[in-house]
Amino acid sequence: MDAALNKGLGFAKPSQEPEKIAKLGWNLLREDLSLPTAVLYEGRLQHNLAWMQQFIATYGMKQSPHGKTTMAPKLFAMQLAAGAWGITLATAHQTVVAHRHGVRRVLLANQLVGKHNMAMIARLLADPAFEFYCLVDSAASVEQLGAFFRERNLRLRVLLEVGILGGRTGVRDDAQLDAVLAALSRWSGQIELTGVEFFEGILDNESAVRELARRAVAVTQRLIKEKRLVREPALLTGAGSAWYDVVAEEFSVAKFGDAVEIILRPGCYLAHDVGVYREAQTRILDRNPVARAMRSGLLPALQVWAYVHSVPEPERAIVGLGKRDAAFDAGLPIAALRFRPGDTAPKPAPAHWTVTKMMDQHAFLQIRPQDDLRVGDMIGFDISHPCLTFDKWRVLPIVNAAYDVVDVVETYF
Repeated sequence: MDAALNKGLGFAKPSQEPEKIAKLGWNLLREDLSLPTAVLYEGRLQHNLAWMQQFIATYGMKQSPHGKTTMAPKLFAMQLAAGAWGITLATAHQTVVAHRHGVRRVLLANQLVGKHNMAMIARLLADPAFEFYCLVDSAASVEQLGAFFRERNLRLRVLLEVGILGGRTGVRDDAQLDAVLAALSRWSGQIELTGVEFFEGILDNESAVRELARRAVAVTQRLIKEKRLVREPALLTGAGSAWYDVVAEEFSVAKFGDAVEIILRPGCYLAHDVGVYREAQTRILDRNPVARAMRSGLLPALQVWAYVHSVPEPERAIVGLGKRDAAFDAGLPIAALRFRPGDTAPKPAPAHWTVTKMMDQHAFLQIRPQDDLRVGDMIGFDISHPCLTFDKWRVLPIVNAAYDVVDVVETYF
């Protein structure tokens, strides 16, 4: 890796390995990094990792965190080492990335469509240690997968996706469900039905989430009764980052016991945020007894730091942070910390500092005349929607409590 060609890093010799870069002694506050930079906080990552693992384990379930959030194999490895069942992904390319970096169980929470995408997975299935699952929600999908994998004398494990009217993918009614089951029967030599999946993240109210989860449970019970599932235990999986507690409660009520392996798939918990997912976490802490008993929630572990470039007006500062650096689809970045090079430590940013507009490389920060903000000051911004901040960075430093760079994380979007 050439640090000079990746934004947000310090000086290093070309082709320096990430492990060696982490030992160069960089420190964010000493200005050893080129700003803007997106950093991950080591202690908060570990806290979030342990929190979610404990929450899911309390329900007797397993976790397959959605890797599309970070697309960072080093973070995948951290999650697997902490006890994750596997890694959830969304595309064939993401699956190849994960396999190349040692992930040996992938749940593709998507349909596998297209000749080359199928070929990418077929090549991975040559590895006997690789366990792969994808979704089906139509007879057409089953037919295409069956024909492709029969030509290659391979078997493919799939989950039946349950959806809702007006939603994303997934079977809407019993007629569609029966059509998929009929197609699976025709292709039983190539396509193995192993369980049921759904995604509730498109829903905005608890009752609708519970209804969808109960429908998935009912479909699972039917498939078990009709002996249509070839995997023992069968798989039942749902839950993104906003409703995982509700899904866990509904799955618990079903009391499947050893007959079903239940997998939850939150992804944003590791980095968390101060926007949409903090709001979701607040609701979870309010309504869920397990979360309340843990007496702590998830912590924002990702910040983007930038310099003040200009203070052209008493109530406006221009900061070197733009749409190329941080998510802006679910709320603009929020100034959290301020630091003047030479000071001993960052201080909390005034609550009235507000980003009012972002351009490609600049943010407009509303301030007050008495705020003593100068060109060259550093500001650490919290973000909303970590997925669309991670994908703007090829490398993110991990810093400790003293802002020393202790590791670097590469992404593969």
